[in-house]
Amino acid sequence: MITALTLFAWIAIGVQLVYWVCFLIAFLRKRRAVAPSSPPVSIIVCAHDEEKNLRLLVPALLAQDYPQFEVIIVEDRCNDGTYDYLLEATKQDARLKMVRVQHLPAHVNGKKFALTLGIKAASNEWVLLTDADCMPSNGWIRSMALAMDDSKQIIIGYSPYNRFAGYLNAFIRFESLVTSIQFIGWAMLGRPYMGMGRNLAYRRSLFINNKGFNNYLSVTGGDDDLFVNQHATPSTTAVVIGAESLVPSNPKKTWDEFYYQKLRHLSVGKYYKLSDKLVLGLFSSTWVLTWVLVLPVLLLGPDSTRYLWVGFAAREVLMSGVVHRASLTLGDKFEAWKTPLLDFNYAIYYLGTGLVALISKRVRWKK
Repeated sequence: MITALTLFAWIAIGVQLVYWVCFLIAFLRKRRAVAPSSPPVSIIVCAHDEEKNLRLLVPALLAQDYPQFEVIIVEDRCNDGTYDYLLEATKQDARLKMVRVQHLPAHVNGKKFALTLGIKAASNEWVLLTDADCMPSNGWIRSMALAMDDSKQIIIGYSPYNRFAGYLNAFIRFESLVTSIQFIGWAMLGRPYMGMGRNLAYRRSLFINNKGFNNYLSVTGGDDDLFVNQHATPSTTAVVIGAESLVPSNPKKTWDEFYYQKLRHLSVGKYYKLSDKLVLGLFSSTWVLTWVLVLPVLLLGPDSTRYLWVGFAAREVLMSGVVHRASLTLGDKFEAWKTPLLDFNYAIYYLGTGLVALISKRVRWKK
């Protein structure tokens, strides 16, 4: 006899299998060939006390293999040597521009204000965003520009975290990859809902005509995913993936720093469109239930639940396969053999952090 708990366990496993099959289809799909495109591009980077990173990033950006672009660095109330460095660097290359933020208006988010000034200062229609602690390849602009045709307004890219030793690094990279499998996978299936500000492009006119971030100025974060969530449509949004389009970044080095970073990211999800919240919520909740409901039922339930092991094992195999395939397609191979352990820890992490983010009214930018 099937108990209510066993029935819910089967439903959770069934929903998980459907989601992972969808993601597998997305990353197995043959992508359309695109015609070369080289529109003028404005790269925008917001920097607060990022002198050390900018000394590495700015030369890399100016060395991009692309015919026409400019680099705009928004110096956001820096206390280090960022201003002096940029002042000298702008004299050496006319493609480099600096925009300064010396005073922040009351009740305005600093990152959104800085980014708004940078976009308004852009000379070109296409703006390409990244962060100061990132390091794109030499062909980054060229690869992203392949999707910048007349029908597109938003281009979504992938930004993985660099690989270092240690379990925390493996977990952060896994969590970031799973997030990317979702938003890139759904975008390739015709349901774009977010992007990462470390590797994101959109039209300047789209930003200006929709009054930028006005609808969520009070929200901490969301300058990337909420903007995409509001304005992305299947016909006007493109995805660019592959090794040359990657923009790697260094991950947090302590669990404490990672916790506050993810708390901030998850708290923004409350402002997504209702349909997107339902799709993402169902995926996350059934993932958690796989471990807090399904596994106990398997271990403690009657013999009639033995067939549930088949579904449980199928999910593990399917997930590991998707993680492997997606990481290869995205251009940053992940060690798929680590998936089962990381899978369990992700469920526990999401159960705690997700609930806190859901009920938090105000999230700090940093601890």
